[in-house]
Amino acid sequence: MGVRLGVFPRLHHNFSDAKQGDNFVIMTVLVQRLSLWRPSKIKFEAILFDLDGTLLDTLADIANSMNAVLSELGFATYPTDSYRYFVGDGLEHLVKRTVPRKHLNEKTINNCFEAVREQYGRRWADNTKPYPGIPELLSSLEERNISKVVLSNKPDDFTQLTIKKFLPDYDFKIVRGLRPGDAPKPDPAIALQIADELDIHPHRFVYLGDTNTDMQTACATGMFGVGVLWGFREAEELKAHGAEALVGNPLEVMKFFEK
Repeated sequence: MGVRLGVFPRLHHNFSDAKQGDNFVIMTVLVQRLSLWRPSKIKFEAILFDLDGTLLDTLADIANSMNAVLSELGFATYPTDSYRYFVGDGLEHLVKRTVPRKHLNEKTINNCFEAVREQYGRRWADNTKPYPGIPELLSSLEERNISKVVLSNKPDDFTQLTIKKFLPDYDFKIVRGLRPGDAPKPDPAIALQIADELDIHPHRFVYLGDTNTDMQTACATGMFGVGVLWGFREAEELKAHGAEALVGNPLEVMKFFEK
């Protein structure tokens, strides 16, 4: 039996409730999660964007927020550039990577999580801006009628705020940050849910991101992982975690949507 071109039903970790007739779906999902299978010459119909380090340069505001929390607690702060390696996996991981290890416990983590949310709520728009070329890329994608979505490990409320503030003129079909109960990227569940909601096969998505977390998510979903070189991490990290292509400026992305 050939693999159908529609979206796979409920592509999640647990396949125990699949019907016998869905065995071919299970096998195909397992293969695509290892990034070993994709139809050749596929036409991409959609693009999934990471947010921080991909669409928006948010580093200074995140660094200033976390440093304010660390300073209040009497802990050492970090240069802004160091935060390139602290961010990308959500606020809880940001706290765990910056608070001194000997002080890490559940109470401190929870208190710092709430404190950095409060600090970021004061600072999220101070220095943040779209990367050069991002508005032009988004306009070009809209001219081609390419569906655009955003998936971030940033809390959902801040994800919505930053998109509305800094990219208000563009039609994103779905904007999704991390909500309570969500498994953060690189877990593929939310990305696959987005593909299902749009009724577009995951293989027909370009996934644009700037960290190993993004490339692992792309691999886990079967999306075409493209690493950006203007973001927070280096080419070596992106390639080591499964990037299928790298781009040095936003408009290069359009080559994947050539007619």
